[in-house]
Amino acid sequence: MENTGYPTILIVDDEERNVRLLDVLLRTDGYRTLSASSGAEALALATSAQPDLILLDLMMPGMDGFEVTQALKNASATAAIPVLIVSALDDVATRRRLLASGADEFIRKPVDRWELSLRMSRLLGTDRSPEEDSANHG
Repeated sequence: MENTGYPTILIVDDEERNVRLLDVLLRTDGYRTLSASSGAEALALATSAQPDLILLDLMMPGMDGFEVTQALKNASATAAIPVLIVSALDDVATRRRLLASGADEFIRKPVDRWELSLRMSRLLGTDRSPEEDSANHG
């Protein structure tokens, strides 16, 4: 994969409209994006492309986000890639399962652009602030 100097984000969601929304938000902020519509596709792409961060939906047919996160964190090739869960589920039991599966962060749908930018910056170790993004793109 070519190195553009911008972080590459893997968006994983079985709903095409969610992928498109996140893709537009991230590309506007200068990120490169890849997308997968299933857990198995996400694991293969994460291993081959080595993205800098994974945005992962929880509720997907077949392999759900919990299983994908565990598989990513248990594989040496992908264990260090931060996983940011993006889900409408926001109850205590879900958050406990996320922590147990190895997820690094959580954001609730519908996505708030400012919160997404802040959480991504923290996980990526960048100094980009949502205020800077708003000033540059707002």
